[in-house]
Amino acid sequence: MIAPSREELTTLVADKFIVRALKTLRRQERFSVVLTGGTVGIETLSAIATRPKASQVNWAAVELYWGDERFVPSGDPERNDEQAREVFLAPLNIPERSIHRFPSSEDGDIVKQAQTFSQELCGAEDTWPVFDLAFVGMGPDGHVLSVFPGHPEANEGEAGIRAVVDSPKPPPQRLTMTLPLINSATRVWMVVAGADKAAAMGLALADASVPEVPAAGIRGRQSTKIFIDNELAMALPQELLGTDQFWTAEDERADYVPKALR
Repeated sequence: MIAPSREELTTLVADKFIVRALKTLRRQERFSVVLTGGTVGIETLSAIATRPKASQVNWAAVELYWGDERFVPSGDPERNDEQAREVFLAPLNIPERSIHRFPSSEDGDIVKQAQTFSQELCGAEDTWPVFDLAFVGMGPDGHVLSVFPGHPEANEGEAGIRAVVDSPKPPPQRLTMTLPLINSATRVWMVVAGADKAAAMGLALADASVPEVPAAGIRGRQSTKIFIDNELAMALPQELLGTDQFWTAEDERADYVPKALR
């Protein structure tokens, strides 16, 4: 879907997220979501929290994870979960038991923490959670999560949590889901804004090499949808905008919620 502006982009995604949450919770007890950070990601969470229909969602039934996290102390304003707390978690009174935060730097060695957190997520049955929906953003270099071009994580073939010790963006230490793990989500929604992302988005849509453009490796199990603003769309070759990865009228019907439930 192409939104006229960045603000309208986050509002549209927020509305669709609420529809998806309501629809999912009508047929199952829990709705499991992977969140993302970054400016657009946090703006989207803020938009969700302020939409009037957000109050209709049973937030106690929503399980929240993050695709990656900066390995800094808990409460640090650079952490994705701290930014989300201010605009999303606290305003919606999401219970702590539903929030699955990555470890922080005071917890100890980053590599050991990646292993420990993997074990916590998999549990006694040694299986990963079933994610109903995963949000991802994308950087101008084509990175998603903390999977950067040319780094080992971009070649990872197994689902898991990895320690990133040399991120090209500060801070250098981060924890990230691998692409196979994020791709285990039933649906993946990529939300991207700005003309500075055009080169990377064009390569991702053209199925570039994943080690060179990690965003090209994003594939949800059932569907992968891309939401962009008009500034980015205008900088892309028009033939790339016809791909079925963009939201369509058919998707609108698939996510229809009866008026009585709106």
